Amino acid sequence: MTVAVLPGDGIGPEVATQAIRVLDALGIEHHQHAFGGNAILAEGTPLPDETLAACRAADAVLLGAVGLPELEGKPVRPEQGLLALRKELGVWANLRPSQAPGIDILIVRELTGGLYFGAKGTRDDGTWFDTCEYTRPEVERLIRYGFRAAQARGCRVTSVDKVNVMHTSRLWRDVAIEVAAEFPDVPLEHALVDSFAMTIVNDPGSIEVVVTENTFGDILSDIAAAVTGGLGLAASASVGDAGGGIYEPVHGSAPDIAGRGIANPAAMLRSVALLLRHGLGKDAEAAGVEAAVNAALATTATHDLGGSASTSDFGDAVLRALS
Repeated sequence: MTVAVLPGDGIGPEVATQAIRVLDALGIEHHQHAFGGNAILAEGTPLPDETLAACRAADAVLLGAVGLPELEGKPVRPEQGLLALRKELGVWANLRPSQAPGIDILIVRELTGGLYFGAKGTRDDGTWFDTCEYTRPEVERLIRYGFRAAQARGCRVTSVDKVNVMHTSRLWRDVAIEVAAEFPDVPLEHALVDSFAMTIVNDPGSIEVVVTENTFGDILSDIAAAVTGGLGLAASASVGDAGGGIYEPVHGSAPDIAGRGIANPAAMLRSVALLLRHGLGKDAEAAGVEAAVNAALATTATHDLGGSASTSDFGDAVLRALS
């Protein structure tokens, strides 16, 4: 099995180094490739042809982070490479787990539709617009994925929409009810996105598996990350029909701390665990990495968690726990 590693920009290469140490310890073959802002500076594109070919050939893709301040506002941006990679690899479900004592949330976010991908532009009267668009098959496959995840966990599904004002949410709720009939052992409840955001803050322990559309999922998953320790601990998986997938920490490239050796690699290492489980089918190894990261968090606090441990110190602690 082979993993394509895209270190990316800013702190991406620093946290990717710790992930590579874990892959090496587990005997997982990997190769690094240019991607993001550094690829733009070197080759003029965030997703070089060689990188895309390597990602297609690999069993899974592990991504650091992308974004460089010197490229903000430029016509070619690092984030365009990420959107293109998701499209080329056919991933459409974004898995965002958030865990803490008494909290075990999995948000299943639709990844290829909605406001981010609908028609957008400006009109002669000065109006700017973004269009939220969904097809029934896009909604069905996402909600069905969430029900399967809940079935495996033995819990319920919460479908989050804004049915009181949004036309696409009416489709979302109708499809959720239809798909629920296929899973009689999985309870379904509905929630409006605004009140559900308050539930994440006030009662996160009551939430189990969530299915929701792209923009809502983007926002809600960051809120869930915030109440369970912050973006430095939050991992994600982007998966589709073909297996494999893209695995990455939720945090950005953090250019303000890049090169200082103080970035928290926990989110990246938790992304490795997701890759092992969902991309390579190695559940035992995934559980081992998750336990090792949790052990390191208990003993080795990085700067963002109020400690003084370096990025490599945290990696050392994870490797000790793995051995």
